[in-house]
Amino acid sequence: MTSIAFKRKIFATFLVTALMLLASGFVFAPKAFAATTTAVASGANSNLAWICLSAAIAFGMGALAAGLAIGKIGSAAMGAISERPEIASQALIFIALAEGLVIFGFITALMLLGKA
Repeated sequence: MTSIAFKRKIFATFLVTALMLLASGFVFAPKAFAATTTAVASGANSNLAWICLSAAIAFGMGALAAGLAIGKIGSAAMGAISERPEIASQALIFIALAEGLVIFGFITALMLLGKA
């Protein structure tokens, strides 16, 4: 496969992913913003929608960053392991460190949701 065809497939994948995220925002966001109108009427916290949105962004960005990091580290690790199989355990440690980004995003999202 040529690099231009590969770049087009990657771009198409990102485009479809972005459109799916946008579509899911239109499906699920009205419910979150509807919660704020009922919260304002009852005198409760009116920032619930923004808290939920910031928690989703924190978890989403952590997951995206971990995916990118694991992709790059994993490919480099597989190349290194093919040359020297004895370093497989060290490569696994680096992959686990990159996976920690998801955990940090998840903890941040939980802390934000705890404020609601």
